[in-house]
Amino acid sequence: MDIRFSGSRSEMAPLTWGQRAIWDTIQKTAPDDHYFNFGRVLAVPRRARPLTVAGAAEVLRALVERHESLRTRLGEAPHGRTARAGGTEPYGKAVHLSGAEPYGRVVRASGRAPDESGAEPWQVLATGGSIPVTVSEGDPERLRDALAETAFDYGNEWPLRIGLVVDRDEVTHIVLVFCHLAADGLGAEVAVTELRLLLLRGSVPGPPPPSPLELARWQGSEQGLKVAAVAAEHWEGGYRRVPPTMFDRWAGVPADPPIWRAHLVSRAMDLAVQRIAALSGTSTSTVLLAAASVLAGRVTGHDVSAMLPIVGNRFRGDTVNAVTTLSQEGLFVLDLREGGFGELLRAAKPAALRAYRSAYHDPDDRDRLTERIGRERGARIHPYCCFNDMRFADRVDASPDETSVRRALDETTLTWPLSQERLNCRFCLHVTGEPGGLGVSLTADTGYLPRPAMERYLLDLESLLVEAAFREVLEPVG
Repeated sequence: MDIRFSGSRSEMAPLTWGQRAIWDTIQKTAPDDHYFNFGRVLAVPRRARPLTVAGAAEVLRALVERHESLRTRLGEAPHGRTARAGGTEPYGKAVHLSGAEPYGRVVRASGRAPDESGAEPWQVLATGGSIPVTVSEGDPERLRDALAETAFDYGNEWPLRIGLVVDRDEVTHIVLVFCHLAADGLGAEVAVTELRLLLLRGSVPGPPPPSPLELARWQGSEQGLKVAAVAAEHWEGGYRRVPPTMFDRWAGVPADPPIWRAHLVSRAMDLAVQRIAALSGTSTSTVLLAAASVLAGRVTGHDVSAMLPIVGNRFRGDTVNAVTTLSQEGLFVLDLREGGFGELLRAAKPAALRAYRSAYHDPDDRDRLTERIGRERGARIHPYCCFNDMRFADRVDASPDETSVRRALDETTLTWPLSQERLNCRFCLHVTGEPGGLGVSLTADTGYLPRPAMERYLLDLESLLVEAAFREVLEPVG
């Protein structure tokens, strides 16, 4: 079955900063770019039952019509137009399409349109269309994984895949799989929250948040360019301080395939991080970012550690509930010669705030700085070392005692859930909340960090934080 939708306009515009950042990442990871697909499962609320397939389709239609990002694909920029600032057209100017006009040529993850020009694509909003729906019985998590296992066709496929899990004639779960060009993790949470409201109340209060078209216009405005300039200053200063890259030593023949993920779940680390954050007056995310940077410096032998935290960029009131991809990398720099972990944590809080502000930046500015400072330093500058805290809540608690925390070390598990051929990074740390404790995943290029070293890194991270929770003199930060 299909869900047919109809919007109020059809336009083209350059990509937003967030879209350009993830598009660059997708190109560098293809053909393994399915890595960036992600899904959500919503159990139909009891008060919305019984829900028929037709009823679910109507609610999903309303969601897609409310959020233009869910009906936006990629296409070739109009002839004579440029996708970037400083070209022949203002950066944020949209191009209106007639209903009969085609959406542009197919854009593939190679980043090249069929004419091999290599031009960056534009975002293309469609007035109407239909999204196929997979109806299935059984495990909704399995359906989510099946829908996410192949890369999107960015020029022809809608950026949302939908599944319905049924028990006889009743829908029990709705499964959404997002293309990362259409939403990030926070944007997906907004979509799921609104889907729940539509199921329970039949509507979502208030007007829809800004669409990618509006964001592109704002980012090309005088105000947007000022924000970008401030961020560029931070990147320039940081790029002059940090090592050209963190993982710069070839470790030998990589595993087959070369990219692996180690996933550690630790209740002990969860309790330790909460205690450190409570005693130091900072967030658990900053504690983890600081500790991850300290260990990355130890592993690589660098006195200054550079890490790229993924930041949600939802600081503006009008973008808090936007269903789009706003997340970008910031630049976190920590001088490891500052002392022990307590001293480094105090330095990490202001450094983290600067990194978060730098994340809302124009990728063109960053590219120009990378090229210019790389020429000056005689080496390409890119940390290839990122940190992504994917949790949506932060809990701190100073009460856990040392005996309880150390006893919890026996519950720690480590698995290897993923391997693939390509990734655009050498070291990617992801933090999640898991039923058994804190989840920390390390996805790395085994040519630079072999599998035994990946496992050792995660266990050392756990040890560092447990020791710091009870051995460091922790004082409020700031």
